[in-house]
Amino acid sequence: MPRYLSLVRVQENTIDMADADPGFEARMGALFEEITKAGVMLDTAGLRPTAESSRLTWSDGKVSVTDGPFTETKEVVGGYALLQCKDRAEAMEWSRRFLAVHPPHWTVGLEVREVEEMRGA
Repeated sequence: MPRYLSLVRVQENTIDMADADPGFEARMGALFEEITKAGVMLDTAGLRPTAESSRLTWSDGKVSVTDGPFTETKEVVGGYALLQCKDRAEAMEWSRRFLAVHPPHWTVGLEVREVEEMRGA
């Protein structure tokens, strides 16, 4: 079965967990339990703030490093999920459900991409 990487995109510093409605954590927990029992969720995690990260760039035969925060970036990857689904439609449905549990006043986006499996591995 194909695997899909779902990248959670947020505008850093605009989402505060203290601002979530009282049922948010329970809804998210129920969804994670369901998706795990269905055998779809392979891995998931949130990511630390960009202030604690670094970007490495390969250019002209050299590696350069830029330490965060990255003020020029509006939207960042705030987390990920690795899903194993029968097809893209199933991955998209789980992704829609993930977004729907968030408070309506938050802006959260997902980028869903199929993992390209290595041939012969």
